[in-house]
Amino acid sequence: MGVRRAAKGIGDFLVELVGEAVAEVFLSLLACAVLVCLGLLAYLSWSFSPRLTLAGAGALSLCLTHGAWGTFRNPAKGRRRRGMTAVTIAGFTLSAATAVFLFLYASDCGCL
Repeated sequence: MGVRRAAKGIGDFLVELVGEAVAEVFLSLLACAVLVCLGLLAYLSWSFSPRLTLAGAGALSLCLTHGAWGTFRNPAKGRRRRGMTAVTIAGFTLSAATAVFLFLYASDCGCL
């Protein structure tokens, strides 16, 4: 009985180890792909129109700032977040999650 249990424990450990290694490689490749796509998007938009790129970056910054402000402030009593505030909060949350993901997994990316 002890040998079977030990063999099962070793097998479970190896399956978990390989699964984590594959997941780490997949997440690193995904982070590199996201980083490359963001760089390509910036390059293409700049080559199309530098003025529109700067205007778009400014508008995106304002939307993200509004989303951060809406996230960290307390809403008035009895009111919930609606409309544009909810949209900018969702955009800010998605941007923050993407930034954390890229910080964790693309920092050792060999594609740079």
